[in-house]
Amino acid sequence: MPSKLLVFLIAVGFLVPQIRAADPEVIDGVAAVVNGDVITFSQVQEVSGPREKTLREQYTGQELIDQIKEARLGALNDLVDRQLIVQEFKKKEYNMPEYVVDDQIQNIIKDDFAGDRQAFLRTLNAQGYSLNKFREMQRDKVIVGAMRQNNVKGTFAATPQEIQAYYEANKTEFVTPEQLKLRMIVLNADPLDANSGDSTSKMAEEIRDKVKGGADFATMAKTYSMDGTAQSGGDWGMIDRKTLNQQLTDVAFALSPGQTSQVVQIGDSFYILYCESKKGSGMIPLPEVRDGIEKKLEQVQRQKATQRWLDTLREKAFIKIY
Repeated sequence: MPSKLLVFLIAVGFLVPQIRAADPEVIDGVAAVVNGDVITFSQVQEVSGPREKTLREQYTGQELIDQIKEARLGALNDLVDRQLIVQEFKKKEYNMPEYVVDDQIQNIIKDDFAGDRQAFLRTLNAQGYSLNKFREMQRDKVIVGAMRQNNVKGTFAATPQEIQAYYEANKTEFVTPEQLKLRMIVLNADPLDANSGDSTSKMAEEIRDKVKGGADFATMAKTYSMDGTAQSGGDWGMIDRKTLNQQLTDVAFALSPGQTSQVVQIGDSFYILYCESKKGSGMIPLPEVRDGIEKKLEQVQRQKATQRWLDTLREKAFIKIY
């Protein structure tokens, strides 16, 4: 194997797979053929399985069917690309040192099984994998990662003009919402006591009067509040319009800095809100988000370069999808 690729293979970071419970058994069959190599339905399901589990929690009916079809098509395309890359590796007559795969597996045992090799082997067995099969899977993962990086070269740095253009075209990404620094006192009436509501309401009014008379809101919250922020003086930190329910949000954002609200009753609870400071919505300045935009644009360019390389492999290949 050429020394350049050998050095690269040693340096490449290894992806540690998430070993999960096996999916329900399905009748296997040929999903695609790539230059004579077969990709099976079970391989497609193995790749798309985690995504399908999430989709089943989000969708139902025909929409679920459409989403699963899309997930399986994406998985199949990914498997075709992987197979083409492995075939290119073999075509170039590169070799994979066994210790690279050994190190990969040892890292999995160390990170996912706390070094317990027997637990690792039991998990493989429960999922229907032999150790040899798992080794082959890890070998292919390393090959794919190495070949991608070794064949996708060039400068992907975004220019200042590109960064500026992205910032201008995607301003909604960089808008900070209106916020305020809030403290709150919460009193809860006893729903089983018919008189508790009136007495709790009266107590809330008395606390508010003390605050209006100069009592420190944080001290009063520590003394009287019944929610989890009592020890911190009722401190809710900076909140936006999505933090509280609509009724409390309307009250909070109607306050001016230093202003205390009227007593607000919601069910059996009574609230007193205090606005410490307020911050209007606005754009995050470009210098504060420049690095993030630059990385995003670089990633997009790298992905495009990777796709161009994969397209050249596909153009030379015989691929049949079933």
